[in-house]
Amino acid sequence: MKKGLIHIYTGEGKGKTTASIGLAIRAAGQGLKVLLVQFFKSDKDSSGELNIIRERVPEIEMVRMNERHPLFKKEERLGKIKDSVEETFREAVDKALHGDYDLLIMDEIHSAVAGNWLAVDEVIGFLKHKPEKLEVVMTGRKAHEKLLDMADYVTEMKMHRHPYEKGVKARKGIEY
Repeated sequence: MKKGLIHIYTGEGKGKTTASIGLAIRAAGQGLKVLLVQFFKSDKDSSGELNIIRERVPEIEMVRMNERHPLFKKEERLGKIKDSVEETFREAVDKALHGDYDLLIMDEIHSAVAGNWLAVDEVIGFLKHKPEKLEVVMTGRKAHEKLLDMADYVTEMKMHRHPYEKGVKARKGIEY
């Protein structure tokens, strides 16, 4: 690839992370070097993608924030979450600028921006100065309008129905 493009997977529907991981596996299968950065997801949490990628797909490097979103916590530690988001973003940028990656996925970055834990201008600054060949995928609900305007691909996942509405909890292997 000569010029890396920008992808956004957003919306209220299921499938944003799943789509980005599918692309990561496709890229790794074609010999590309992939960096998958997950905001609001912890190494301590059960995660099918974490298990299989770390065990069997060494072409995909994973970085996880290790702080869950306040929606999933009984106590909110907003200052700690903001620090962790900013630290994870700095690590992602540093690796992307110096690691010769072909594909960078920033999973749930839109949630970080929408929650005011990360300034949209920081993300824009990175995108404007990213390595030319680097393909970038950003996922999460409520993608910022400025990021939507910069993207080459924009896919919105729209929920029509979800078992959660009927009280079905997240299921191992399907939702996580």
